[in-house]
Amino acid sequence: METLIELGKKAKQAERYLAQASTTAKNEALLLMAEGLLDDKTAILEANHKDLEQAEVNNTSESLMDRLTLTTERVEAMAQGLKDIAKLPDPIGLVESMWTNEAGLKIGKQSVPLGVIGIIYEARPNVTSDAAGLCFKSGNAVILRGGKDAFHSNLAVVSSLQKALSACDLPETAIQLVEDTSRHSANEMMTLNRYLDVLVPRGGAGLIKAVVENATVPVIETGTGNCHVYIDQSAQLEMAKDIIVNAKTDRPSVCNAAETLLIHKDVAEEFLPEIEDALNKWDVVLHADDKAQKHLNDSLPASEKDWEKEYLDYELAVKVVDSLDEAITHINKYSTGHSEAIVTNDYFSGQRFHKEVNSAAVYVNASTRFTDGFAFGFGAEIGISTQKLHARGPMGLPELTSSKYIVFGEGQIR
Repeated sequence: METLIELGKKAKQAERYLAQASTTAKNEALLLMAEGLLDDKTAILEANHKDLEQAEVNNTSESLMDRLTLTTERVEAMAQGLKDIAKLPDPIGLVESMWTNEAGLKIGKQSVPLGVIGIIYEARPNVTSDAAGLCFKSGNAVILRGGKDAFHSNLAVVSSLQKALSACDLPETAIQLVEDTSRHSANEMMTLNRYLDVLVPRGGAGLIKAVVENATVPVIETGTGNCHVYIDQSAQLEMAKDIIVNAKTDRPSVCNAAETLLIHKDVAEEFLPEIEDALNKWDVVLHADDKAQKHLNDSLPASEKDWEKEYLDYELAVKVVDSLDEAITHINKYSTGHSEAIVTNDYFSGQRFHKEVNSAAVYVNASTRFTDGFAFGFGAEIGISTQKLHARGPMGLPELTSSKYIVFGEGQIR
């Protein structure tokens, strides 16, 4: 088992090679990676089966089992994701602008790779191929550190990707997996400043909090999604019902699923019994405040912790509010800055919601489930950034670049 320092040294060597790789070479490699995943599908699914067996022994929740599970269709989707990345414009080498200063120097701002990206993530083996493909296309070497729950799956996927790189005469070390899944390796990765240029955590609130608070490597904070849907008094209630059912039940284990329903007092009596009946089909547990409980048949009393919680399961916090102001105040207080939605038939309410809600994605009359690189048309994503510096929202290829100034002179001195 290689040490993190050994992986870091190899990644730095691969970084220099990738910086020179042509767009054609990178795209050909991505297509070969995609074909490799399909060719190795049986081995990948067998590896995933080992992880699933252990997850059952560990009494893993249904929602986390869903995130861990690979199927034929999901492996095919991973391969398609790599093909889609190959079709995207190469973000490297673009000159944003060019100008001449008073001294006659021609100055340009050019996009360049970040360098070596470290990614710490949990039980989502599809992240392995998505992240590797995006980092590779943007000229970055990547060191992946997945959770122990998906170890066999991740190892099988990375092995497949590395075979494709080797077949294209590209360094296999452009994509590497940390095989030590202990907490020690995660802690060491957080301080690998000499070899990592940036660290991206993807996972639950605990993981992200640990990385943000302890890393000395620059961090792009992603993922935790305490997402809200607010039903305004002017909302079309049938539309509102469809949106909240989709936002909560389509895939409750992902970060863009709704976790809190806010509803205006004027429509609570009519709407809450309807939404309770609709969510009962999925056995959604409702945690409601006193005002909401009056209109519900079966709910648990909500506590302060419920307004802060990312359930990632078939659970939903419910609160009745007196006004749009109260809804916005509640969201900005408890939100993790991911995705929020308002359902309204009032143009000005929608505009206020857009302007005053302080999150990476803000919707009017649409489900929060659309906060996703594919849905936004970016191809695969490295994660959803909930911070404001460098990148915010779904992180595609452009967010995996930095810039440098290129300067042309004719002997000028100052």
